[in-house]
Amino acid sequence: MLFTINKEEERKNLYHQIYDSLKGSIMNGRLQANEKLPSKRTLAEQLKVSVNTVTNAYEQLLAEGYIYTEERKGYYVENITPLIREGRVNNQPLPSDLKERIQTKEGWLSLSHRTSSISMFPFREWMKCQQKVITDHQRELSEYGHFQGPYILRQTIARMIARTRGVVCEPEQIIIGAGFQYLIRNLIELSNQNIIAGVEDPGYIRFYALLKNMGVDVRAYPLDENGIAIKKVDSNINYLFVTPSHQFPTGKIMPITRRIELLNWSIAGPDRYIIEDDYDSEFKYETDNIPSLQSIDRNQRVIYIGTFSKTIFPGMRISYMVLPPDMLRQYRRQHANLKQTGNLLALYTLHYFIETGAYARHVKRMNHHYEIKRKELMRCINDCFGKTVTIEDTRAGLHFLARFTTNKTYEEVEEKARDEKLEIFTMRQFKFENRADSAGAIDLVMGFADIGEEQIPEAVARLKRVLG
Repeated sequence: MLFTINKEEERKNLYHQIYDSLKGSIMNGRLQANEKLPSKRTLAEQLKVSVNTVTNAYEQLLAEGYIYTEERKGYYVENITPLIREGRVNNQPLPSDLKERIQTKEGWLSLSHRTSSISMFPFREWMKCQQKVITDHQRELSEYGHFQGPYILRQTIARMIARTRGVVCEPEQIIIGAGFQYLIRNLIELSNQNIIAGVEDPGYIRFYALLKNMGVDVRAYPLDENGIAIKKVDSNINYLFVTPSHQFPTGKIMPITRRIELLNWSIAGPDRYIIEDDYDSEFKYETDNIPSLQSIDRNQRVIYIGTFSKTIFPGMRISYMVLPPDMLRQYRRQHANLKQTGNLLALYTLHYFIETGAYARHVKRMNHHYEIKRKELMRCINDCFGKTVTIEDTRAGLHFLARFTTNKTYEEVEEKARDEKLEIFTMRQFKFENRADSAGAIDLVMGFADIGEEQIPEAVARLKRVLG
């Protein structure tokens, strides 16, 4: 039995060459099960390498189970179960429908609601907080951490949302996780019964798809001038998902009468909960913050969900929910074995970022910044489109709704926007049931977070060409 060393592969470790050659011979059957291998010295002399080189190769094969050894006898080929080959093999190219195309955003302008601006984020202050975590919390960083998130951060969040949103809770009631969808999945999995969920239509399409994929019976309910049409909601709904402070995507702010109607609905039957998604409540213009729905709940039927994706940036992936005590007890019983999905370094950094006042200063600064861009975008749209546009001027959040008079269909508008390299979202992308085109009009969700003020005139010009 002869082995050779490829002198051209000088960059490859010699023992790796021997290892690869032997492994290949074993897997393709040239070396049979229980066949004795040359001694280390014999093979070293044959290949003109050191005994240590051969030893390293044999030891790696032994560790991986390709060979075995018998004391004072040597090394032998292991009896390996044949690998069944079925369908695609590793050396075949990936099917074309699975290949990803790297898309560049060069030349694009964005009027997306999904983005936030990081141009003014105080990274220096964030790094100072992060350095403090590295210095003071090395033990905590070396562990997985509490499955609900670090207690000191939950304390900080509890104080913050009590002050800014009126949320009534203890730190123990807060669950921190990597994103809204992760938290909702865990929440739905608490119940052993068939869940029936109600959502706003139009609403958050990713959440709707998540529930559907989990096998949840999802029912979509229309909106009226005050928000979700509560009188149309079925009596057997378990979870009703709403965005009362800034409805997504219409931007409606739910008045107190409808909020009370929602709370009364929640106690009119067993196992009814309202999930309040307060996704961008930090941004209000020319008005004070509107208290959360949870703040007026007296029967512990509201599950409050918040996120830092809008105030910091989406890539941070830090969200949280506040559970009523009975549900918290069930959550701990069922999910105590979960690991915290958030980045602990980021979570502890966020604690100090809030505690030092840096977060509040940042939100205040961004509120002013976004208000300027919001007004400028509205002004440019009104100047450009005149009487052919109607803007829903809800003074909250990072987007507003605009209705444009046009004979184009939603599909034509979306295609033309791609040609113009303008990122926009049409209302039909958020409708679950009635997705038909409106006669002679198109509704667009106009985001303004990640577009520069100086880029707004060009973005509106492109929009004019899209709709013209």
